[in-house]
Amino acid sequence: MSPSMASPGQKSLPINVSVRKRTEAPRWPSKPAKKYRSMTDIMARSKYAVIGSEDYSDVHCEECGNGDRENELLLCDKCDRGFHMSCLRPIVVRVPIGSWLCSKCSGQGRVKSFSQTKIIDFFRIQKCTDTGGEYSRKRRRRTGSIVLQKKRRRLLPFTPTEDPSQRLKQMRSLATALTALGMEFSDELTYFHGMAPRSANRSNFENGGMQVLSKEDVETIEQCRVMCKRGECPPLIVVFDSCEGYTVEADGPIKDMTFITEYTGDVDYIKNRESDDCDSLMTLLLATDPSDSLVICPDKRGNIARFISGINNHTVEGKKKQNVKCVRYSVNGECRVLLVATRDIAKGERLYYDYNGYEHEYPTHHFV
Repeated sequence: MSPSMASPGQKSLPINVSVRKRTEAPRWPSKPAKKYRSMTDIMARSKYAVIGSEDYSDVHCEECGNGDRENELLLCDKCDRGFHMSCLRPIVVRVPIGSWLCSKCSGQGRVKSFSQTKIIDFFRIQKCTDTGGEYSRKRRRRTGSIVLQKKRRRLLPFTPTEDPSQRLKQMRSLATALTALGMEFSDELTYFHGMAPRSANRSNFENGGMQVLSKEDVETIEQCRVMCKRGECPPLIVVFDSCEGYTVEADGPIKDMTFITEYTGDVDYIKNRESDDCDSLMTLLLATDPSDSLVICPDKRGNIARFISGINNHTVEGKKKQNVKCVRYSVNGECRVLLVATRDIAKGERLYYDYNGYEHEYPTHHFV
């Protein structure tokens, strides 16, 4: 049959159109399929592990010798010894997140002493020749008529210790405590990438509003800040207590309503710190939108406020110890946390304030 001819029932194709035949990919030699053993066969042939020494039912506290209150027993991840949180020194208030090591396994050595030069570098003390002070108060002339009104209590600046060698001792104690916890000194709020930006710290976001610090009190805060930069710190010293850990004592008399210090550290959103085991988080902003609320985190940076102890507000004796209050103010539109003396504090007296000043969520029943 010629190409141009077609049998009945068949369609004729154009002469110039070529018909392509579908081809197949080249076949490679296939590998033999792997044979897997069934789980039943594996379990039947495997050896059983005998767990005898890892049984924690007989764990007891190395301090008191009792094995009761299992929910408060902490096991060292290195030596597997048990400790009650209330038996540890200092006392552990919350169950740590992640691994935990006892004092013998942590290997924390003693911090070497700080020389005068190292103290100046640690606190970044600036030399100042102005003896009069930038914020020396001037007597104002009274204008207008005299009006009887309730006198508002103003903040008082702290009075630094006159002896320079004693001031070095005070700063040395703080530097030793900060270094022991792996912290850096910071006397102001710090903002870092990945945390809350400074623009989030606005006092007008506070639910219900925030009290504004007066102009006179702002000048007092700035006066104290200038003194600290000159190395004239408040008369406080950090000591180590076997029960409370690092705590703060007055190294000189402190009058009622004296500004002690500002609570400083990294600023972050509360939602980012819900699982944080830091025992020193401080509320900075309680916003109308809970996702905008802020806390101060003094785990990497902070000042002496990090070591002021809290009271046990479940007992009458604990409440009597309080001699400092924690107050949140609006300063130039930003939220700040200030620690102020609530009564006259004598030399040698330890400083205490209520951790639950705004929320009653912090467990203080273990505090001594």
